[in-house]
Amino acid sequence: MKRCPITYDPCGKSLYCNKGLKLLSQNLENLELLSYTAEEQRAEAIARATKISIQGVQPKLSAVLNIKESRFDLADTGGKYILKPQHHIYPQLPENEDVTMRMAKVAGINVPLHGLIWSKDKSLTYFIKRFDREGHKDKVPVEDFAQLARLTRDTKYNYTMEKMLLLLDEYCTFPLIEKAKLFRLVLFNFLVGNEDMHLKNYSVIRDGDKIELSPAYDLLNSTIVLKGGAEEIALSLDGKKRKLTRKVLVDYFGKERCGLTDKVVESTLLALSQAKETWFELLSICFLSNEFKEKYIVLLENRLKILGL
Repeated sequence: MKRCPITYDPCGKSLYCNKGLKLLSQNLENLELLSYTAEEQRAEAIARATKISIQGVQPKLSAVLNIKESRFDLADTGGKYILKPQHHIYPQLPENEDVTMRMAKVAGINVPLHGLIWSKDKSLTYFIKRFDREGHKDKVPVEDFAQLARLTRDTKYNYTMEKMLLLLDEYCTFPLIEKAKLFRLVLFNFLVGNEDMHLKNYSVIRDGDKIELSPAYDLLNSTIVLKGGAEEIALSLDGKKRKLTRKVLVDYFGKERCGLTDKVVESTLLALSQAKETWFELLSICFLSNEFKEKYIVLLENRLKILGL
C-alpha cells in the first residue's frame, strides 16, 4: 500500500495525500519533487553551512514553501523549514527521525510540524517547521542548554542531567512544570534508544512573558544507527550513562531530583504505557526498511520491560 510520507495515510497513485498537503498549507494542491538528489542536498548543505544558524552532525538546509510553484525552495535567509537529506554514512536518518517524532507526539510531547518529502532521486528528505520563526521576519527568542550553561558545541556532552534541572530553576518561569516535561522526554528518549540528547538538543523558548522548554526536536533512535551504542544517555544521570534502570530514571530522577509527586510520575508512566500500541503501529507502517523496523521494535520492547511498562 502506497502511503503519504507526511501523514502515513494511504495516498493511492499520488505522492502525497490531500490531508498531508493541507498540513503544510490550506492552499497547497500539489507538491513537486524536491529538485535536488540526496547527494546534491548534502553538497548544498556544505556550501551554505556558514549561512544557516542550525548546525550539527546531520547535513541541514533552510527552505521556504513556495505555494505558488508547489515546491520547497532552498533559502539562505528567511527559511521557515529545515530539511535533512539522507546521510552519506548513517542510513535512513530521515525515516528514523520522522517516525520517532511521531511517537513522541503520541506520548504527549510537544513537537513541531514535520514529515518526509520525496526528492528527485526518489530518496526521502525529512522536513521540520522552525519554531524559532514567527511571521515573515520575526525571530522567536530561543536558547539551547549549551548556551544557558555557557558551554560550546565541543563541550556539549560535559554536563549532567542533574545540572540541567538547575538551569530550569534559573531560567524557566514555572520550573516544576518544565521538570515534568523533561521527565517525560527523558523517559521517552530512553525507550526509543535516543542516546545523543546532548545540551544542544534541549532549548528554552520565550512565549510572551513565559520562558519554557521548546518543542522537542532531533529525536531519533540513535542506538540502531550506531549498531548498539555503548551508552544509553548523552548526559550522565546518577553518575551513569548506561545500564539505566527504572529506579534511576523514575525514582531517582523523577521523584528525587525533579521533585515530582507520585501522581505526576504515575500519570507520565501511564501516558507512555498507553502510547505503546500506537508506537508499534507507527513502526509497522513507517518508511524504515524492514531490517530497521525489526531492530527498532526489539529495542523498544526491551526498554519497555526495563521500565515495567
